Amino acid sequence: MAPEDDLVLVGRVTGAHGIRGGVKVHSYAESTALYRIGEGIMLTLPDGTVATLAVQWVKPHGRALLMGLESVTDRNQAEDLVGASLFVERSRLPALEADTYYWTDLVGLDVYDPAGSRLGSLDGVIPTPGNDVYVVKGDVDGRPRELLIPAVGDVVLSIDIAGKTMVVELPEGLQDC
Repeated sequence: MAPEDDLVLVGRVTGAHGIRGGVKVHSYAESTALYRIGEGIMLTLPDGTVATLAVQWVKPHGRALLMGLESVTDRNQAEDLVGASLFVERSRLPALEADTYYWTDLVGLDVYDPAGSRLGSLDGVIPTPGNDVYVVKGDVDGRPRELLIPAVGDVVLSIDIAGKTMVVELPEGLQDC
């Protein structure tokens, strides 16, 4: 696997499936194509243990995926992986269209209003049917504040991944929060 800087979180193991070592995965990817048969995927377990295992098979299962991993041959071994984070090399991610971004690149950006006032940092992204919503955490007068900002063109004025900044025009109603 590549250096840690080149790894992207793509899912979490949420359970064991069956008696032959299958795992249930909550994937952050839109397609199973990211999980290539025979290629390694890095797992970081909740206790900090790290392992790279080859994907043996993968298939959709409702809103999740079922996956077989090399050397995981029974339910007990699969249950030991519950809670593990799955990472792949950034180079395995498909190319993006202009003005689209991977969530992993957005989380951590400093968020400002057009006047240059810092609103906080982007802490997470909530997918919704209409548009994503950015969770921005910061503080006002020493008190914590969380803003939910719609990820739409009228609100998000600019994103500078290299500069680690985002500029947003808060919609009416959020401006006084």
